[in-house]
Amino acid sequence: MPNERVSSDSWTALAITPGIAVVGLGGAGSEAVHDLVELGIPGVRTLAVNTDAKHLSRMAVEERILLGQRSLRGRGSGGDRTRVLAAAEEAKEELLRRLSPFEIVFLLAGLGGGTGSALLPFLVRALRTTETLPIPVVFLPFQVELETNPNRRENVDATVGELEEMGGLLLALANEKLRRFERLPINRVFQVRNAYLHSLVASLVDMVENPSQLNVDLASLKNHLRDAGLSTLIVGEHHISEPDRLVQAALSESLLDFHIADHASVLAHLDGGSNLTLRTLDRVLHAVRRAVGEPARLVFGTRMRPEPREVVRLTAVVGGLRARTVRDAVASPADLTPILAH
Repeated sequence: MPNERVSSDSWTALAITPGIAVVGLGGAGSEAVHDLVELGIPGVRTLAVNTDAKHLSRMAVEERILLGQRSLRGRGSGGDRTRVLAAAEEAKEELLRRLSPFEIVFLLAGLGGGTGSALLPFLVRALRTTETLPIPVVFLPFQVELETNPNRRENVDATVGELEEMGGLLLALANEKLRRFERLPINRVFQVRNAYLHSLVASLVDMVENPSQLNVDLASLKNHLRDAGLSTLIVGEHHISEPDRLVQAALSESLLDFHIADHASVLAHLDGGSNLTLRTLDRVLHAVRRAVGEPARLVFGTRMRPEPREVVRLTAVVGGLRARTVRDAVASPADLTPILAH
C-alpha cells in the first residue's frame, strides 16, 4: 500500500518510490482507467468512483468506491451535480482516507454528465488540503453534445471554470480533435485517445519516479507548479538526428487544448540513450524556448540510458496558460491543427 514505509532507521527509506494512483470518476473516467489498466502502468494503483453500481462493477480496477448508496441507490446521478456533491460530502472522509496516502493522484472525468463533472473539482479542492498532488484530466465533449444539450454545456462550463480558477496541472483532452480519426470504429477512436493519455501518465510517472543524471523528481514538480499558475503536460518522441523537431512533435501529436501565454514557465525532461549529447540537449531547449515565446523560467533534467537510443523523448510541464484557455476551447469548435501557441 502507498502509505507503507521502510523502517526509519534505514537510509533506504529515502528511496521509496512515490505512491501514485489513477482514479476514474463517473462513467467516462472509469472507462478510461479500464483502458489504462489493459495498457499497463507499473507501480500505479487504479481506482474507480461512481454513483452507478452496475457500471462500477464492470471496471477492471483494484479499488471501487460507490457514492450515494442510500440517496442514489446505485442508479447514477441523472446528470444532477447537486445530488452528486451531497453524496460526495457525505463520503468525504472515506474518499480522503482512500486517496490522500498517495503522493500523486490523476483524476479522470468526462465532462457534461453529473458524476464526473461534480466530483472532479470537489476532489481536487479536498486533496489540496493534504500533501497529495491532484492532477485533473478532463475529456471535453464533442461540439454537437454541447450545441444540443444546454444542461451538458452548463455542467462543462461550471466544472472547467472551477478547475481553471484553482490553477495547477490540468490535462484537457478534446474529443472534437478525435475527428482526425473519423474513419476508425468508434470504440477504436476512444482507445486511441486513451493510449495518448497513457503516454502522458506513464511519462510523468517515469520522470518523477526514476532517478536521472539531471534529476526532476516529485519535489521539483511540486516546486515548479507552486508558482506556474494553470499548467499542462506535453509528451513527444523524435529521432535523435532532428532534436529541433522534438518539441513540434510533442505539440502536433497532442489531443490537449490550451493556449500558451507570453513568458510561460517550463519544466522539461529529456530521456535518451548513451549517445545523447550536450549539443542535442541545447537544440531541444532552444526549440522549447521558441515554441513558448521565451519562457520566464526553464528548468530541465536529462536521463541517459546505458545503451544508445535512436529516439529521444521529451516530457514537459508548461505553466502560465492563458486565462479561460479551456473554456474558450469549449466555446467554439475545436481546431484540428496542433496546439496554438500565443
